[in-house]
Amino acid sequence: MTPVFRYGHTRARLLVAWRNRALSLKAIAFGLVGVVNTAVDYCVFLLARAAFDSSAATLAAFASLSVFCDCGSTATFALIAANTVAWLVAMSGSFVMNSFVTFAAETGRKLRWRAYFAFAGSGIAGWIANTATLLVLAQILLLPVLIAKAAAILVSFVVNFSISHFVVFRVQPRRNANH
Repeated sequence: MTPVFRYGHTRARLLVAWRNRALSLKAIAFGLVGVVNTAVDYCVFLLARAAFDSSAATLAAFASLSVFCDCGSTATFALIAANTVAWLVAMSGSFVMNSFVTFAAETGRKLRWRAYFAFAGSGIAGWIANTATLLVLAQILLLPVLIAKAAAILVSFVVNFSISHFVVFRVQPRRNANH
């Protein structure tokens, strides 16, 4: 049986293949930006954690917060605070690099406050996934914090790429010039 050539069907398959290739390239670029951001996140996390752990005033504030809310230990609040500082720094760098590299076609390589706040808002899901993974692995499963943090970064990568691709930097439909 000879295959039937159908222009529309072949064209559709080529478009799907092209989009999948483009998606793969974006995921790779996002991953490379993520490697840089992972290093930033990890280093800032370690610096912030060391700073918090060596500050009697900060530890006292975390202890007071722990007693006030009866919702965690001083160590839990120190981990959350260090993770939040690291996330804010890394997320800002990620926005800039992804705007200029990964999603350059969608952004026109321009930084916009609205896009930044959308990226930051969507990144909250990544931060929650990151922090929850960190706490579960470090405080419930008792893995070393450095290993828990590395796993948390991997989990947040999946969440952040998905939201960035499908929500924040999605291709906007072209508007008809007649409307």
